[in-house]
Amino acid sequence: MMSEPVKGSCLCGAVKFSAPLKNEHVDACHCSQCRQWGGGPFMNVMAAEAPVFEDDTHLGVYESSDWAERLFCKNCGSSLMWRMKSNPDMVAIAAFAVPLSEQADFRLQVFTDSKPAFYDFANETRKMTGAELTAAFQSGESVS
Repeated sequence: MMSEPVKGSCLCGAVKFSAPLKNEHVDACHCSQCRQWGGGPFMNVMAAEAPVFEDDTHLGVYESSDWAERLFCKNCGSSLMWRMKSNPDMVAIAAFAVPLSEQADFRLQVFTDSKPAFYDFANETRKMTGAELTAAFQSGESVS
């Protein structure tokens, strides 16, 4: 885990937050909700604990399923985070909403069984289907 929280924001700067990151491993989610939400796969880094917001006036929360929420800026529309309802510390932060070092690396792709055939990433990563990811969550396995 990185010890110092990183500071992040949406595109317009109306939503500012800080959070320590577990690491700088970037993941991509290819599920249909992430692709529709952001116009492509959701590239993210995992928070080590729930982010702290400077001011949540412009923070929107969309309940996207029985078990998860998506956070966004109500002013500029930036897709910022995905979080688990039952575990507020399980938060995937948009990788480009926070500064990452040159050591950041692309490690994991999830919902690969939902990925359209018209794109692929060149990076070699661990790949998990939706069922594999759900099983990992249920068993408590760390995937990132």
